[in-house]
Parts: sequence; C-alpha cells; structure tokens
Amino acid sequence: MTDIAPTAIPPTSQVTLADGRVEIAPGSPQPSGPYANEDLLPVPTEKRTWTTYNFSALWVGMAHNTATWTLASGLIAVGMDWKQAVLTIALANLIVLVPMLLTGHAGPKYGIPFPVFARASFGIRGANLPAVVRALVACGWFGIQTWIGGEAIYFLAGKLFGDGWANASQIGGHAWTMWLSFAIFWALQVAIIYRGMETIRRFENWAAPFVLVGAGVMLWWMSSKAGGLGPLFDQPSALGWGGDFWKLFWPSLMGMIGFWSTLSLNIPDFTRYGRSQKAQTWGQALGLPTTMTLFAFLSVLVTSGSQAVYGKPVWDPVQLAAKTDNVVGLLYALVTVLVATLSVNIAANLVSPAFDFSNVAPRKVSFRAGALVTCVLGVLIFPWKLYADPQGYIFTWLGLVGGLLGTVAGILIADYWILRRTRLDLVDLYRTGGRYWYDGGWNWRAVVAFVTGGVLAVGGADFHPLVDGRPIPALEPLADYGWAVGLGTSLVLYLLLTLLRRRQETAA
Repeated sequence: MTDIAPTAIPPTSQVTLADGRVEIAPGSPQPSGPYANEDLLPVPTEKRTWTTYNFSALWVGMAHNTATWTLASGLIAVGMDWKQAVLTIALANLIVLVPMLLTGHAGPKYGIPFPVFARASFGIRGANLPAVVRALVACGWFGIQTWIGGEAIYFLAGKLFGDGWANASQIGGHAWTMWLSFAIFWALQVAIIYRGMETIRRFENWAAPFVLVGAGVMLWWMSSKAGGLGPLFDQPSALGWGGDFWKLFWPSLMGMIGFWSTLSLNIPDFTRYGRSQKAQTWGQALGLPTTMTLFAFLSVLVTSGSQAVYGKPVWDPVQLAAKTDNVVGLLYALVTVLVATLSVNIAANLVSPAFDFSNVAPRKVSFRAGALVTCVLGVLIFPWKLYADPQGYIFTWLGLVGGLLGTVAGILIADYWILRRTRLDLVDLYRTGGRYWYDGGWNWRAVVAFVTGGVLAVGGADFHPLVDGRPIPALEPLADYGWAVGLGTSLVLYLLLTLLRRRQETAA
C-alpha cells in the first residue's frame, strides 16, 4: 500500500483540539504491535507542558557549552578576527533556525518523537535509515563532548593533586588519569539520563544561567590579564575581507550550520512536550540564534585575548582555564565547563539516539537501553582524534555531519509541509499495512532522494584527518556548500518523485 495524497483522517482514531494539537481519541486503544512502545507513543496533551521558558532554557543550556565555544574560537585559530567569526556564526544560526522550526512543528501538534515523525516520509521501517544516521552522528558528538568533560576533570584534579596526577604514565598517547577522568564523566551522564526526561528538563533550567555567568567571568579574567577590553578587539584578521576570507567563509558557514543540523532533525524529541506551537516557536527563536551569537561573541573575545596574552590563540577553554594559578578561579571555571558539557551532551546527544535506537527494535530496546548503546558507541568512535585540531573538527566532522543530515531535513520538510500540509494519521504511524507502510515498510523515493543528496553533499569533501583524499574528486566544487546542497537536492528530488508517482496513479 502506498501513500499518494493526504487523505481524510478517520475521526474515530484521533481528535484535534481547539489549539490545533492532535491526540488519540479518548476511549480509543493506544497503538500497539512491533512498531510501538511506551517511549515512542504520542505524548498525551495533558503531559505536553513545556513553556516558552523551558525551550529557551533548553537552548541556552545547549548553546552555552564547550563545543560551541570551540566553534568560535576555532575560527579565530584558523585566521578570522572577532567580527568575521561572530558574523559567520550568527548567520549560520539564523539559517538553521528555519528547518528547526519547520520540523519542530510536528512535536507539539502530534506529540511524536523524530523517528516516528520520519515514518511518514521514509516508511515505518525506512525511518530507521535517517534515525540510525542521526543516532550515529549523536554518538560521535557524545564522544567528543564526553572527552571535553573528561579533560575538565583531568585538569581540575591535576591542579589539586599535583604532578603525580597531571604527569601520570601514558597509555595510548594520554595519561592514564585522563582516561580515568573520561570514564568518570561518562558514568555521570549515564546516571542522569537513566532518571528520564523530567530530570533533564529541570537540569537544563538551572544549568543555563549558571553557564552564562561562568562565560562572563572568563571574559573578565582574560580582559584583566590583557589590560582591558581593547586588546581583545584589536587582534587583526589574518585573512582580511578579500578572497582569502570568502574562501574560508563558505565551508565555515556550512560547518556552523552542521553543528545544529542534528537538532534540526530530532527537535520533535523535545517539542513533543510543548504546551503549544507558540511555546516552541518563540522558545526556539529566542533561545537559539541570540544565545549562540552572544556566546560566540564571548568566545572570540576571550580567544583574541589569549592571543594577546600568550602570543597564540588558545582555542580550548579547558586548557585556557588551566593556565590560571588561582585555585578558586580554576575550580569555578572548570565546574562551569563540566555543567555546560553535561547540559548539552545529555540534551542533544543522548535523548535523540535513545529514541532512534528504540525505533529500530521497539519491543526490545527501551529509551534507557538506547541511551546506553549511545554511550558505548560514543567511546568506540575515538573522539579524542576528532577533537584534536580545529581544521578536522570544523571542516571535516561538522561539514560531513551537516551534508548528510541536510538531506534528511529536506525530505522531512517537503513531505510534511508541501505534500501533506502538516496532516498526519497518528495510528497509521505505528501500523503495518497503513498509509505509511509503502512497499514493505520502505518509501524508496525518500531513500533515493537521501542517497542522491548525500552523495552530492559530501562526495567531494576532504575527509582528512579521518581518511586521506576525496571519495569523488569531481564533486569537490560542491563540498563547501554541503548542507545547502544536501537539503536542496533531497527536497526537490523527493517532491519530483512523489508527484510523478501521483500522476502515474491518476493516469491509471
């Protein structure tokens, strides 16, 4: 059975409330079977309670973190000045806000997570393709953020315990105490995620302002060492505003978009708890671009200050904080890093893959089991190698991620907004043989659009330091625009294939 057009939804299966939110009709049985479990079912409207503040706090907590800091400071490290870095990041976040709001719409309206939302376009089984891709990306991010958190513990303990800790014997190129710190931070996150989504919401609410204050303290410290704010603004660009800057600008912009391209897919995992569309729309609009730009501004100023004080930019805030001899200041700075890293890693990199892996085998994998799978895979991707230098981090890792996930966003937006006009059948999203079953549970049109968009987006990319060379050298001119190429290609191709199928069905 194929899904050709948005058909009328049976009135007995779901009801639409006055505010536009949809839920299973009272008295009707909840979806069951091999493609449903408690974590994947629609959130009842009485439990959709997140307000504008909750969504804004979520974004403040996720945006104010070490990885965000290194986005901006990394741009300084590769030659931009503070104005160029802030411009690049501000523009990127305004752009990525658009798909964020478009895909987030399905959350408060239907109460469904991302992998269930993807079933409408990819098919009941086919949704595992974008879900697993998104989950594996989250595993990479989880590993990187956990390494950052482990670094904070390692440097903090080194200041407290002395050389015996800081200069311990090495294993695999790092002190064994660094590996121990990595393991401690890993275990701490597992403990929090096992307490569920409500614990995460409460944690994000208080972590957000704490981290912002910590960033302000770091700016005050660096400006005092540099002799005021003047030296922080005076560091010149190594690129100017000519061809050298624009050559770096486009891949940097795609990398910055790639940073949140993950959340632009799985944002329904959070918006499904939204009290209204207004709450998620205003919460995200107020929380994402503003806080990212502010934090980027703080980051580039502090990094510029480190260049003025130490002769070269120190782009890693953990290593920068470790340069202070003030024990109280060091404790505060590194605790801030720990809270910031916990905040973003749990919300952005554990919640989504937990749902995604649960979607693969709903009967066997719960939300908590999916989170544990993520934690294990996050170690196996060797995050310490990805995070080793800003070139590989910004251009290889973020560019690759953005290109692949942009293709999924294009398909979701085309299907939900253009073809279906935001109308979904909740029961059929969990039912074998329903309108989203397509051919054996797969919509081949979505798969073709995903593969085509993905190849064009990342086929010509430079994968160094992961591997040498470009998989398809002829596609190199597209590599700097991976996210835009992937999203645009998949959106247009999916529409064309679906409309062609409709015309064939009509003609028959």
